[in-house]
Amino acid sequence: MKTIITAALTGAVTSKSKAPALPVTPKEIAEDGIRCWKAGASILHLHMRDENGRGTMDKERFRETVNILRNECDAILNLTSSGELGVSYERRMEHIIELKPEMATFDAGSINAGDGIFDNTIEFLTMLGKCLIENGVKPEVEVMDLGFISAAEHYTKVGVLIPPVHYQFVLGFGFHGAPATPENLCYMKTKLPEGSTWSAFGVGAAHMPILYTTVALGGHVRVGLEDNIWYSKGVLATNVMLVERAGRVIREFGNEVATPAEAREILGLSKK
Repeated sequence: MKTIITAALTGAVTSKSKAPALPVTPKEIAEDGIRCWKAGASILHLHMRDENGRGTMDKERFRETVNILRNECDAILNLTSSGELGVSYERRMEHIIELKPEMATFDAGSINAGDGIFDNTIEFLTMLGKCLIENGVKPEVEVMDLGFISAAEHYTKVGVLIPPVHYQFVLGFGFHGAPATPENLCYMKTKLPEGSTWSAFGVGAAHMPILYTTVALGGHVRVGLEDNIWYSKGVLATNVMLVERAGRVIREFGNEVATPAEAREILGLSKK
């Protein structure tokens, strides 16, 4: 079996003071992405940071990073639609419309996040789904709790999502999302529509249990400093370290790490 590794390089929250290896400028993000691609990551999940290190949906920062990556590697680029709280729907989609990545995130519901609300209204998700369809971008449907699966099924029925859907389990999203336990992952996986593809990760200390469980259940994996900054107790990670370890786990289990071309076939993406 071929297992896809996604590298979530940066995120919108973790500070460089806590994770010195965190890439924050467009050039740093692109260069780290290339290193992760060489280490075995087929998908690069991209957030951007502003000049103060905060999450931003600045389309020009996305453009700079995407241009470098497209010139240097054949990784699948998966751009976030949720990298900055409290901004307009248009700002959350304009980089997707202009850059037309192969994938982009579709967070299937709203949830409390820190001091704000991770806001994904029905209106926004309907607009986003239609935007992705019109621009030939495959959604990665992020699932932070069980009800998000039911929501995704609704959006599929009304034509906002086109099956087969690719799901990304986001487990341990604060104390409002589904706790990152193997038991929860096993149960939630049984609720996916037949024919779906899926990936999973656990935030922080749950990183390794969810990684092992995902591989055992036949899913694809996501690793990276967006989700977990530690390699082991007291040892800070780099994105490459996390990708390399995921590759070793996959191979030890008896699977093979999917190349970008193989990942495109698994996900039904157009060949590049």
